[in-house]
Amino acid sequence: MPSVEGTRARRSTGRRQWTWIGVAALVVAAVVVTLVNVLPHGSDDGRRIAERKSAAEAFPGGLARQPADENQPGRQASEARADGDDATAAKIAVIADQPIATWLTNTSITATRQTVRDVVRSAERQHRTPVFVLYNVPDRDCGSYSKGGTRPDEYLPWVRAAAKAMAGSGAVVLVEPDAIAQIQVCKRLEADRLPLLRKAVGELAGHGLTVYLDGGNENRVPTAKMATWLREAGVDRVQGFFTNVSNFYRVDQERAYADELADAIGGDPHFVIDVSRNGQGWRGTWCNPDGAGLGQAPHVTRGTTRLDALLWVKTPGLSDGTCNGGPAAGQWWESYALALVENRTRD
Repeated sequence: MPSVEGTRARRSTGRRQWTWIGVAALVVAAVVVTLVNVLPHGSDDGRRIAERKSAAEAFPGGLARQPADENQPGRQASEARADGDDATAAKIAVIADQPIATWLTNTSITATRQTVRDVVRSAERQHRTPVFVLYNVPDRDCGSYSKGGTRPDEYLPWVRAAAKAMAGSGAVVLVEPDAIAQIQVCKRLEADRLPLLRKAVGELAGHGLTVYLDGGNENRVPTAKMATWLREAGVDRVQGFFTNVSNFYRVDQERAYADELADAIGGDPHFVIDVSRNGQGWRGTWCNPDGAGLGQAPHVTRGTTRLDALLWVKTPGLSDGTCNGGPAAGQWWESYALALVENRTRD
């Protein structure tokens, strides 16, 4: 029969063993919690990283063409044809016949809703995806050629109205070109711009939309800084970012930059690139450069990388501003449009 002392010793040893097992379990649990919070890259405050769509899921059916009322090059081609200038009309049609993004710049909520609904209905008839550009942020373009935008208290209601008009359409939304990159040279934007964009992301969420934020381009902002700004603006909650909008850098250069930026952000954000006018590459300036040409035809990729699509975001033929002989920003400039067609990439 075992002694009382032996029984007590075994009980004491058992209690110590269970104590160590309990401590070990707590340590394992702490490690698991830490890994859950740390492993999703780019989420240093524990935010959930968005699940990224495939390119096909982001752009179901491919890219929709604009309806006639929104297609500025198409209207110009029709006018040239009505004037009997078939040669000019045919050249402008090279632009008009491609899927081009629709820019929302009108501060009127009523007008914005109507534009969205017209474009969405047209895209539904085509069984393709419409692409919208929100371009109405307060202090837009930091007072430069494209200055304007809503008042600060009007912006989020305007975004909310646009999002509701797009709801259920599966539209792609590019949020405010230049809005983040321009902070680099316009410091007065830094305090309010990123929190405002993050709130705009919140307004766009929950409507079945695919959203991309401003990623600048390869020659605007140091990659690490841009990654930080994009995280602050809410890139962890959207599909990713866009680059090269209204600019001229070649696809291979922009793609290398975008992949580097995506790595710096973490969480595997996807991206799209504006190729509307990059057929001849960088021409020494961003503002109506001589010798620029149309880029590749816009299309959705096969989805084997983080590059979702090559888009025509900037409408070819619209001026960048009153530089290099151009009219006001956003105005049609026929001679420039014809030069873009003449110099287009032959790929």
